[in-house]
Amino acid sequence: MPASLPAKPPIVLIHGLWMTPSSWDTWAERFRGLGHEVIVPGWPGIGERTPAQVREDPSALEGISLLQIVDSYDEVIRAMPEQPVIMGHSFGGIFTQMLLDRGLGIAGVGVAPGQPAGVLTLPWSTLRTGLPILSNPLRINKANPLSKRHFHYTFGNDLTRADSDREWAVSAVNSVNRVFFEGVLSLPRRKTGTTAVDFTKPDRAPLLLISGEIDHVAPPAIQKAALREYSKGPALVERVEFPGRTHRLVSQDGWQEIADYALDWALRHATASPRAR
Repeated sequence: MPASLPAKPPIVLIHGLWMTPSSWDTWAERFRGLGHEVIVPGWPGIGERTPAQVREDPSALEGISLLQIVDSYDEVIRAMPEQPVIMGHSFGGIFTQMLLDRGLGIAGVGVAPGQPAGVLTLPWSTLRTGLPILSNPLRINKANPLSKRHFHYTFGNDLTRADSDREWAVSAVNSVNRVFFEGVLSLPRRKTGTTAVDFTKPDRAPLLLISGEIDHVAPPAIQKAALREYSKGPALVERVEFPGRTHRLVSQDGWQEIADYALDWALRHATASPRAR
C-alpha cells in the first residue's frame, strides 16, 4: 500500500439482494479484529432491521430503485474522513463497481458480483434465479418473498434442504423487485443503462472480482465476461475463483480464506482515489 494511505483503512461492506447487513457479520467481525473500522449500511428500506423484522413487514422495500441504493452508499462514503476499501456481495458487487466508477474507494472487491451494463453473459442458472421476480412485471414495485425452496437453489446449493431452511430463517428477506428489473434491463444499454460503468476508466481504483465455482446466481462466466470488458482499459482488475463455493461466499464454511484473500489483495493494491486527492 502507498505510504500516503493509512495502514488500516476503513472498509465499507455492501450486501446484496435478499440479504441484510447481517449477511456480512462474519467478515465484519474478522476485519474489525484486525483493527479496521467496518461500516455495513443497509439498503434503503432495510436499515438496521433483522431479517425476521424485514420479512414481517417488507413494505419499505417496495419501489426502491437501484440508484437510490447506490446514492445512499455514495453519501455514506463521501461523508467519511478517509476513503475506504469497498466490498460488495452479489448486487452489492455491481454497486461496488458503480461507486468505483464515480471515483470513490481506494480499492474494490466484488464478491460473486453481478454484471454491470454491457456484460451480456446470462447463464441459465442466473435466469432461473430471477424467474420468480421477472415472470411478473406487474409486480415491479413490490417486494416478493424468497421461498425456502428458491433459497436452497440460489444460496444453499451446498447444503441439505433442512440446513438450507435454517439458513433461510437466519438471513433471507424479500426481494427489492425494482432493483432486479432495472439491473436486467440495463444489460444491453452499455453506455446508458442504470448500471453502466466506464470499463476503460484510467483512474478507477483497483478492482478484484471473486467467483464461486458452483455459484448459481452469478457463476464464474459472469465475472469472466466482466473481466474481458475491463481488460480493455488500463486500470487494474483481476479475478480469482474459489472451488466448491456457492453464492453464499461470505458465510459458507471456509469463508475465512476468502475474506483474508480479499482484504490482503485490497491492501496490496490500494491507491488514493481521485476524490481523495
